[in-house]
Amino acid sequence: MAHVGYILAQHADQASFLWGLRTGAGTAPHFGLADLTKLDKRVESHIDGLRIAGEDGWQLAAKELAREEAGEVFAAAVLALESGDQAKIRSVLSVAAKAPELSRGFISALGWLEYQQAEPHIKRLCASPSPVEKLISIAAAAIHRKDTGRALNDAVSDPDPLLRARAFRAAGELGRADLVPLMQRDLNAKDSRCQFWSAWSTALLVGYGNAIEVLQSIAESPSPYRERALQMALRRMNSRAAHSWQHRLAQKPQTARSAVIAAGVIGDPSEIPWLIEQMRNAPLARVGGEAFTMVTGVDLAYEDLDTDKPEDFESGPTEDPNDNNVDMDPDERLPWPDPSLISNWWAKHASEFQLGVRHLLGKPITADWMQQVLRIGRQRQRGAAALELAIMRPSEPLFEVRAPGFRQQEVLQIPITR
Repeated sequence: MAHVGYILAQHADQASFLWGLRTGAGTAPHFGLADLTKLDKRVESHIDGLRIAGEDGWQLAAKELAREEAGEVFAAAVLALESGDQAKIRSVLSVAAKAPELSRGFISALGWLEYQQAEPHIKRLCASPSPVEKLISIAAAAIHRKDTGRALNDAVSDPDPLLRARAFRAAGELGRADLVPLMQRDLNAKDSRCQFWSAWSTALLVGYGNAIEVLQSIAESPSPYRERALQMALRRMNSRAAHSWQHRLAQKPQTARSAVIAAGVIGDPSEIPWLIEQMRNAPLARVGGEAFTMVTGVDLAYEDLDTDKPEDFESGPTEDPNDNNVDMDPDERLPWPDPSLISNWWAKHASEFQLGVRHLLGKPITADWMQQVLRIGRQRQRGAAALELAIMRPSEPLFEVRAPGFRQQEVLQIPITR
């Protein structure tokens, strides 16, 4: 029995741990859909180990909730929701409701289930008087790209800022342009989440200039939403305005990184020589290489256009107790580009690209090519393609590139290997 208990404990630990890895993998620069699906299978195998154990598996998952970590909430929530036992579900919800980070685990569990299984739980939570439970229901339905109807309509005017912000985001994800007039009221909201998501969804759905201006302001601030704001604003600006803003960003040290990212979003091959120059500056080198790939589609490592990390370069947390920088390196998984080799490559291939035309992964942005990028791209590239498609097709939901991989493969008609 001790051996069985050890195996169950391993399943519980790995289910929550791998869920944490999977959360980061959703936006990782080195992960593609096949990688995401492989990781999802590992998560599912450990959840399945707890399922097979029946009540013993549930009891262990419930005990792990005491840690108050999102991964443990996810594992316990999957088991509770699948059981349909309201007492178990409420016990997990009581932990999930303590903090937004913990709620993410419960939302993810509802997103993990097939919609037919999740739907009754989502409807029940929609009817709850609790803002937290309403938020969970709207967020979970949005993961499945399902509209909660009246619940969403009411939430965009709810006094609770967390619920209202999540409703704004869901409206954009679901293509609910009819809610734009209500969302615009929060473009100047004091709550940063409400302001950002109202601007993001308004820009995505209808491209209004006042929303773009708000996103530009956020992008130039220290806001945690600055990169998302940058990505959306640029995609909704005309070419001249986008280039002009990108050049202004490049003039300030505090927005130099944003300027490099912007060049990749704009996708105009005319910016490639400037991008190559940025690769000579170590703090901007890897993100410059990623922007180059966004435009050209060239895999730097595969084409041997990368090099070793500079010996004197340090980023992210160090072992120095006096170092106040505790942020993780945002470019950790990106290759180090070799500017000289890339410059030579560009000299040979520049004529293959049309200047003044937006590109993503080496080809002009078209609906058909964006669909293909969703199949073959890595996660950030796929996210870019999804946004481009949503702008082209405003009445259709935004493709969810972070959904369970096997579900994405089914939607994209990719043969599923389980």
